[in-house]
Amino acid sequence: MPPPRVIAIDGPAASGKTTLAQRLADRLGYLFFDTGVMYRAATLAALQRKVAIDNQAEVEAIAEGLEIDVRPSSLTDGRLYDVIVDGSDVTWAIRSRAVDAQVSQVSAYAGVRRAMTKRQRQIARRGRVVMAGRDIGTVVMPEADVKLYVIASRDERSRRRYRELIDRGESADLEAIDAAMQARDRFDASRELAPMRPAADAHVLDTTALTIDEAVERAMEWVGA
Repeated sequence: MPPPRVIAIDGPAASGKTTLAQRLADRLGYLFFDTGVMYRAATLAALQRKVAIDNQAEVEAIAEGLEIDVRPSSLTDGRLYDVIVDGSDVTWAIRSRAVDAQVSQVSAYAGVRRAMTKRQRQIARRGRVVMAGRDIGTVVMPEADVKLYVIASRDERSRRRYRELIDRGESADLEAIDAAMQARDRFDASRELAPMRPAADAHVLDTTALTIDEAVERAMEWVGA
């Protein structure tokens, strides 16, 4: 059986999908592709052009015109990949607080999602890639060789996000995090365009009681490499 060309990993926030995707990519020697970086890149471009984020038509036009690529890391500065927009390296610029504050709204625009989906497919079709997102197996790459849908209880996901913030030296309120997690889950599952749900042929992996090493080993059984 040939190794999979594309592995799609979807799931809600703090389910462990991104860490799992990164670890699988490292183990297989594949590109780790967190598809959320493309929406961050589109948000950064709109901010740099001083376009109002609530101007949907202009934001969508900017997203449609961007040349975005995600490549294996070229520098040893802690990055997991390079994000290139119109020839410029924006790998760290897309992690700014300004982008954090606006990316959810930008990613909800239909025209932005169409443009980013097109670019995500272009990268996926190069092969040897592990993609992490919320609609990879259902919308972006329904033909992916292996599809995983990663879940965990909301209580556990809230605790993970809380610990993540505390470990970074930031203040955190567990109740507020849990409320935000519930709201995000509801939004992602009910949105009209590309709602978050497992593909019919996805393997569902519950990481609530698993260590990351255990989750990787379970996933490798399905990957078969």
